[in-house]
Amino acid sequence: MSTYNMLELTLNEILRIINPSWEDRERRVHVIDEFRAVVNTVESLRGATVEPFGSFLSNLFTRWGDLDISIELSNGSYISSVGKKQKQTLLRDVLKALRKRGGLRSLQFVHNARVPILKFESNFYNISCDISINNLCGQMKSKFLSWISRIDARFRDMVLLVKEWAKAQDINNSKTGTFNSYSLCLLVVFHFQTCIPAILPPLKDLYPGNIAGELTGVRASVERRIEEVCAANISKFIKQRTVNQSSLTELFISFLLKFSDIDKRAADQGICPYMGQWEDISSNMRWLPKTYAVFIEDPFEQPENTARAVSKGQLTRISEVFKTTFHGLITPNLNRNSLISTLLRPQISQSLLGDSARNSNSYVGSYPKTNANVHRSVHLPSQVQPQFFQPKTPTSSHNNVAMASWMSGQVSEEQSIRRVIPMQPPRQSPMTASTSQPKKESWPRVVPATQGQGRGQQLWRPKYYEASDR
Repeated sequence: MSTYNMLELTLNEILRIINPSWEDRERRVHVIDEFRAVVNTVESLRGATVEPFGSFLSNLFTRWGDLDISIELSNGSYISSVGKKQKQTLLRDVLKALRKRGGLRSLQFVHNARVPILKFESNFYNISCDISINNLCGQMKSKFLSWISRIDARFRDMVLLVKEWAKAQDINNSKTGTFNSYSLCLLVVFHFQTCIPAILPPLKDLYPGNIAGELTGVRASVERRIEEVCAANISKFIKQRTVNQSSLTELFISFLLKFSDIDKRAADQGICPYMGQWEDISSNMRWLPKTYAVFIEDPFEQPENTARAVSKGQLTRISEVFKTTFHGLITPNLNRNSLISTLLRPQISQSLLGDSARNSNSYVGSYPKTNANVHRSVHLPSQVQPQFFQPKTPTSSHNNVAMASWMSGQVSEEQSIRRVIPMQPPRQSPMTASTSQPKKESWPRVVPATQGQGRGQQLWRPKYYEASDR
């Protein structure tokens, strides 16, 4: 099997494992409903609603992803605003109610965080939850990422792959000075903006404003206006774009290459998804004075740095992880087992590593429950071996010349990747080509239910639409 075929097949296998099932979604909905019942017993939260946000709302969560929940305080039809101290007080009330109800573990109140949060894990479903107060801004960011996902199906797949790889390499933990998941999502956004041709536009072209500063007034009107502006601009971009036909495998490798020197580049430049480009820190008054190891600006809450927790020492290690993984994936002697171990956490990778000795095309993997958030088994549909041409394996000197060409700016990273590891002939993606018939794929969107709404009773259910309804 060629190096490219192995990479593509393995990435597809990984996506099948980490993609959430319908049951995974329903479990999260059930946890939200249970937490809503607790909130309804807290007198100080009378009239509040319980609403999910984060990766669940944006549909960028893996099977083991955390669940972010916001308690939105009642202020009639208007967006409410409360200070940090009041949020801390209300979360203490919630903490008391949760302790009284029981059925949870790892209860933790992080009151001194920039955004106070309450953390716990569900005993029954093993789902970690982060609770905050009035996080409408977080909800809008999540919705925006969901809208971006509709531009190109490869975005969601890339985010899932990158987050799992980052966890496997221990660079997805802000507590230890590495990236949080939101920063990783923005890195994927930025990568898609800076590909040639671009897969995503600068986010200013989708919404020319600072969303966080505009969340005032009548909530329904504000949300509707933002969504209408984004929908119109997304439609405009899709009609005018030149379709990038790079495969997901090519995009993943070029992602690793692009940020392999992030520690050096971050000394002088910051990542700006709003503008869709690297920006000099010295000429950006919003970012001065520079006190961070790396700057990844929040495009929806400028000039906040989403990577403010990353330390200088960890940034050096992060850069090395990008570089080491990149070189590991383009080696002529790529080994499937080492590839899986690089891209998946140990407790998950066992399900794929166990398949190496099997000759059947059907995979049924299982792995021990070494992590509270890892399911007991994984069932994968039958694999069909893709029929690609067998490219000639490049030499090490060939790799070095191709990488040097990209670093000097002579070619794009996608072109350099094709020189390093010959890929399959370009093919038009049914999800990205405007002239092709869309593939009948379901895609989830969390929408408010029409029943059971009332004080604190807003139910959220994943709803599926066909791709042709987008």
